[in-house]
Amino acid sequence: MNGTMAASSNRIMLGPLVAAIDQGTSSTRFLVFNAKTAELLSHHQVEIQQSFPKEGWVEEDPKEILQSVYECMDRTCEKLTQLNIDISNIKAIGVTNQRETTLVWDKETGEPLYNAIVWLDLRTQSTVERLINKTPGRNKNHLKHKTGLPISTYFSAVKLRWLMDNVEEVHKAVLSHRAMFGTVDSWLIWCLTGGKKGGVHCTDVTNASRTMLFNIHTMDWDPDLCNYFDIPMEILPKVRSSSEIYGLMKSGALTGVPISGCLGDQSAALVGQMCFQDGQAKNTYGTGCFLLRNTGTKPVMSDHGLLTTVAYKLGRDKPACYALEGSVAIAGAVVRWLKDNLGIIQTSTELEKLAAGVGTSYGCYFVPAFSGLYAPYWEPSARGIICGLTQFTNKSHLAFAALEAVCFQTREILDAMNQDSGIPLNQLQVDGGMTSNRLLMQLQADILCIPVVKPSMPETTALGAAMAAGAAEGVSVWSLSPDDLTEVTSEKFEPQINPEESEFRYARWKKAVQKAMNWETTEPIMNGNEESSIFSSVPLGFYILGSMLMLIGAKYIAGHK
Repeated sequence: MNGTMAASSNRIMLGPLVAAIDQGTSSTRFLVFNAKTAELLSHHQVEIQQSFPKEGWVEEDPKEILQSVYECMDRTCEKLTQLNIDISNIKAIGVTNQRETTLVWDKETGEPLYNAIVWLDLRTQSTVERLINKTPGRNKNHLKHKTGLPISTYFSAVKLRWLMDNVEEVHKAVLSHRAMFGTVDSWLIWCLTGGKKGGVHCTDVTNASRTMLFNIHTMDWDPDLCNYFDIPMEILPKVRSSSEIYGLMKSGALTGVPISGCLGDQSAALVGQMCFQDGQAKNTYGTGCFLLRNTGTKPVMSDHGLLTTVAYKLGRDKPACYALEGSVAIAGAVVRWLKDNLGIIQTSTELEKLAAGVGTSYGCYFVPAFSGLYAPYWEPSARGIICGLTQFTNKSHLAFAALEAVCFQTREILDAMNQDSGIPLNQLQVDGGMTSNRLLMQLQADILCIPVVKPSMPETTALGAAMAAGAAEGVSVWSLSPDDLTEVTSEKFEPQINPEESEFRYARWKKAVQKAMNWETTEPIMNGNEESSIFSSVPLGFYILGSMLMLIGAKYIAGHK
């Protein structure tokens, strides 16, 4: 009896809880927070399979993504019950997601019409080049005044265009008005709120701002942009704020709980790091690496290769806030590559041990431009390169170079951000899975020459989504007023090398980046018969003709001996 009373009194003591679905590129998580203390009570994580059907293509299965969400929800609810925590105290659910990843599904059957094309995917490179060639002065920033973005393989519009042009089922569904387009947040919210039986087809301003179809000034889909990409507006989700009730859960243990927060993962991390003031910034180390700086209620256009994006809009009647963003495609993904493709490590933690064992890359530099280079270059033709190798170089040096690569890429986007804002950051707030690597955090401080500050609770992306959900009108269990925000405990990494050494290593990195540029061209050189010809390369042609003449000459001489 006493045990039951204690359990029930524990349940009452906790007060309202808020959950977050964190659907990332490599995994899905479901996390539950205490709305009053921001304490993480329980969570569950499931890895997501990526498929690479062709070189440069990256896909995920939309049904696997959805199933992983249900699995994480069920398992987390079981864990809470084991902890004597009453799941009926979960008052709201927030969604945060990998951005730009593009899905199209049939609203009548509820079935996806193709795999999700992941943000890293490069299949649209020729489409992008064609679009840029059509613009006045071949300008990749032709749409930037409306979108804040360059024309790039990264964003959703070109992926959607590819699906409409190349997948018969998508083409037919668009023509018969059955197609629905969405980023991962839209797919999840539609399915969780009923799917084909009345599911809500919506997205939030942060995810919409990554499509290249959204006008960041009018805060809505732009007819001119949709015409430019020839995309019918009827297939687009309704754009909502990042914090309002979109609909209710229609199945599972949490049936009836409102879904009331939605933020793209990098915006969610900005909120979770409490970067609500103009000038505050954070860097998230996930599959990629993303540095966002809050610029307040006015969008600031970059002159140094950064994106202008919507940071958040925390309520229907609240103003939208904007951010400057530096996006790096490959950060944690380089660890996965070393593990899965080269097999030099079995687990991510091994990388830190290997690198720490040598403490230097011994002059080896690794530019992991697997998906071209993002900020500040926006160069899709770049490819990965490892240089500075000697006979002394071993896998430990390569492991160190891989960690350094993440830090150098962050340095490049931080430099661009400091130039754009004119006010240098004096420390960097960090979060994301890779921040558990202490060597990486120390290297980052050394390469930036400023302290790196890591919160003790690393799940800031999920926390941001939970905050948006809990603060929504009609839920109101989480206060976002500055006085009520909980103090975040953190750890600080101070630079430990002299700036001259840091600058020398950075200059070498820049040299390596130049070697990686302009590697890949999408259009093979064709001869008149539309076949790729070795003679279309002039030096190679001379070499082969010369060799043939020498052979003929040698035979002639041999015959006259």
